[in-house]
Amino acid sequence: MPLQLRKLSHALGAQVCDIDLKAPLTESTFGEIYQAFLDHGILLFRDQCISREEHIAFSRRFGPLDQHDSLPQDRHPDFPELLLVTNEPHADGSASNSRYTGRQWHSDLSFTPIPSMGSLLKSWIVPEVGGDTLFANMTLAYEALSLGMQQLISPLHAIHLSGTRKINHTASGEVRAEQQRRLNPPIAQPVVRIHPETGRKALYLGEKVRRFDQMTAPESQPLIDYLNRHATRPEFVYRHQWQAHDIIVWDNRCTMHQALGDFDETQRRHLERTTVMGTPSGYVVASE
Repeated sequence: MPLQLRKLSHALGAQVCDIDLKAPLTESTFGEIYQAFLDHGILLFRDQCISREEHIAFSRRFGPLDQHDSLPQDRHPDFPELLLVTNEPHADGSASNSRYTGRQWHSDLSFTPIPSMGSLLKSWIVPEVGGDTLFANMTLAYEALSLGMQQLISPLHAIHLSGTRKINHTASGEVRAEQQRRLNPPIAQPVVRIHPETGRKALYLGEKVRRFDQMTAPESQPLIDYLNRHATRPEFVYRHQWQAHDIIVWDNRCTMHQALGDFDETQRRHLERTTVMGTPSGYVVASE
């Protein structure tokens, strides 16, 4: 029986219907899922009451998984393949490191030399309302640019930063910043990436970009701001309202996303992500 799909929005996304990820998937069925992934950019699987081991096993069908060495403070203590996105406090009562994860528009691991090919995020506990995630179709955004703008940005490389997340809670701010720089030095990525499987061009930016390589931040910022605003126009975006036990898989090579803080933070929000490794891209730059 052919895969049953329901479009999520005009811009991107499809829900895969009548699939139970606890059941074995044939190579033929997974082939249809993978083609839908390439065609739609993001896929939604509802009501997937699967274990962490099953989440990891399904994710591996898409490719090798990252062990999240670039984000060690956010890994699951027993499963390094799982990255925690949670506002649940630590056992000692201290605030979660990842409670504000993803609040900027970004593509996963763009700040590393091997950015993610895809991500699979499972919701365990969600607030009553809010805590939505936005996804943008970066291929449509690129194709909507004028020919002159496409030619202007084609040779540019944008410098992606990992942010200022805490690595060592006891160290000074200066030491933490230095640890972050050593762990994730600034990476210059092409502003226009060619998808290795579809051959289509897509913008590759986000709000972790501060400047273009060989340009200053003041020179770069107006164009970066314009491209980010352009890429996140409503006609290129899908807004996902989470339900418990959703799984969303998205293609980081042609989408970017943003988590919204539009919920009561006294309510629990706990999600876990696997990250499928991609291919080498970009290069390390000497400074931000």
